[in-house]
Amino acid sequence: MLTVLAVYFLILVGGIVRSTGSGMGCPDWPKCFGSWVPPTDVKQLPENYLEVYKGKRIEKNKKLASFLDKAGFEKLAENIFSHPSQYIETEFNVTKTWIEYVNRLVGVLIGIFIFLTVLYAIPFLKGDKVIFYLSFISFILVGFQGWLGSIVVSTNLLPQTITIHMALALVIVAMLQYAVIRSQSESIKKRLTFNSRLNALFILITLVTFLQIILGTQVREDIDIVAFSMNGGNRDLWIDKLGLDFYIHRSFSIFILALNAYVAYLIYKVKDSTLTRFANLMMVMLGLEIVFGVVMAYFAIPPIMQPLHLTLGTLLFGMQFLILVFYNYASFKAIDKPVVVTN
Repeated sequence: MLTVLAVYFLILVGGIVRSTGSGMGCPDWPKCFGSWVPPTDVKQLPENYLEVYKGKRIEKNKKLASFLDKAGFEKLAENIFSHPSQYIETEFNVTKTWIEYVNRLVGVLIGIFIFLTVLYAIPFLKGDKVIFYLSFISFILVGFQGWLGSIVVSTNLLPQTITIHMALALVIVAMLQYAVIRSQSESIKKRLTFNSRLNALFILITLVTFLQIILGTQVREDIDIVAFSMNGGNRDLWIDKLGLDFYIHRSFSIFILALNAYVAYLIYKVKDSTLTRFANLMMVMLGLEIVFGVVMAYFAIPPIMQPLHLTLGTLLFGMQFLILVFYNYASFKAIDKPVVVTN
């Protein structure tokens, strides 16, 4: 559970990195400007540092593109080098550098927590191997997520890499939450009657929220492009310059609100205290999420709202997935063993 909370915190920190434009605060990975502890002054860097680190990024991307090309992803490999962000030089900014550096430190902390999670899951190999394998696969995915983070940096925040980065974070959260509930499943089994229609709705709202978050990531990328084109100024004009993704994302939230309200109504009819508490939290999160979205749309996208909007969206996804898993275990029906009567 501590690892799950830490992942959510990392998502919040990642949102702060995006909203402050600090994604390229460290132009290399895993080090930052060639050092494990980043510089505090541009005088600590060589005069040609812009060309040096751009060259290192391009060289790394050449290797990645070559691998993708050989693996049959020719268009993706070509897109890496056709995107203009590839050749943008990143000037040193001490604030942005340290924001990105803190983001990486939190990522290291996640790695430690997930490793401890795997160790604590070892005893389950005797009783429920799935719990151990879920933890172990999460550990592998966190490592892959770290590598993907290096690709995000080397490609100078290539949109596709950011979307995959976000989607994988949600997958990791879901796997860890499932492992937690499964480890405590014996205490919640057989307390509810299974309803396939209600279960299908739980699956639906979880998937819909997942898609909405991914779509929101696309909108965020559009905002980055607009912000770059306007040199970070005139924030009140950004919304008007966004494309179709924004309007779909905004309109889709109405459907999500209606769907979740209906599901919450059905949960209240079940009259289970735990599910009711989960439903209340889900609706509070959804309400705040919509409020934050409205504030961003009509009040010039306040920077503080961007990471909060993202983090709350992932928390909403996590709560919906928690409801889904909890319900399935709470309504678990064991097959009764036949009673053998002997004289």
